[in-house]
Amino acid sequence: MKRIDELQAEDEMIRMTLNVARNDERIRAVSMEGSRANLAIPKDQYQDYDITFYVHDIEPFYNNPSWVIEKFGVSLIMQMPEAMRNPCGDGNFNYMMIYPDGKRLDLSFHQGKYIDDGQPSITLLDKDNGVGLRPPLPPPNDTIYHTEPPSSLFYYSCCNNFWWCLNNVAKGIARDELSYTMNMLNIEVRSELHDMIRWYIGTQLGFDLSTGKDGRFFKRFLSPDLYEKYKATYSGSDYTSIWIAIDIMCDLFHTMALSVAEHFNFTYRQDEEDGIREYLRIIRENIDNKEYTLIGY
Repeated sequence: MKRIDELQAEDEMIRMTLNVARNDERIRAVSMEGSRANLAIPKDQYQDYDITFYVHDIEPFYNNPSWVIEKFGVSLIMQMPEAMRNPCGDGNFNYMMIYPDGKRLDLSFHQGKYIDDGQPSITLLDKDNGVGLRPPLPPPNDTIYHTEPPSSLFYYSCCNNFWWCLNNVAKGIARDELSYTMNMLNIEVRSELHDMIRWYIGTQLGFDLSTGKDGRFFKRFLSPDLYEKYKATYSGSDYTSIWIAIDIMCDLFHTMALSVAEHFNFTYRQDEEDGIREYLRIIRENIDNKEYTLIGY
C-alpha cells in the first residue's frame, strides 16, 4: 500500500482534504473509506473520495454547507442526506459533492471515536497518534464484502422466490402493466438471480472474493458464455423482448442452481421450476388467444 505522503503528493483531492484538516484543530483525524480504500477494486477516475473527519463536537459542522463551500469550493451539486427525508439520525453528518472536474467527494463528519464496522478504512491523518478518536488499525481488507456460502434454507428460499415471483411478471405482461412487470422482473426476480450467481461464482472460484455492489464484477468472474447469457436477461420494453429475457433468465438460473446444489449437496426442487414454467406457458397461450383477464395478484 502506498504511504500517505505518496497519496497526498499525487492526488489533489487528498492533499486538499488534509490541508483543511491540518489547519483546523477541531478536526482530530481523517480517514478514507470506500473503493479507494479497498485494494481488491481496480482503480479508475470515477471512484468517489469517501473521506471522514473525526471531531469531538460536530455542531459547528452539522448542516453547515457554507463552511464546506468555503473550504472545498463550489460544486456542481451537493446532497446532504441528514437534511433530507428519511435521515439516518445517528448524529453524524455527510456532504456529498460533484465538482466541475468530475471528481466526487463524500465528506462525513463523525463525532466521537471510530467504530469498526468491518469496511476497509485507511487513516490519512491522526493528530493524536492513535490515542484519540482514531485508534491504530491493521491494513484494510474487503472480507466484509465476500460472498457468504448459503445454508440449505437460504438456497431453497432463493430458488422458491425466484420461480414464485415470475407469476407476477407474467400477469403484469398479460395486463399490459409495463412498469409493474419491469419492476417485478428487475427487482424481485433479478435479486434472487444475483444471489444464485454469487453462490455459483463462489463454488467455482472460492468464497473469499467480492462480486461487487449489484454484481458490478460479474463480468470479471463469469465465463464469457455465461456473461453473455446474463447480459441477455436485460430486455427492451416490448413484451416479446421481455419474454425472451425471461426464458434466458430461467435457463441461466436453472443451470447455476443445479451446480450450486451439487456443490453443497442441496436438493433442487425441479417440480417447482416445472410448475411455474407451465404457468408461464398458460399465460403466454392466453395472451396469444387474447384472453387477458386474470383475477387477483
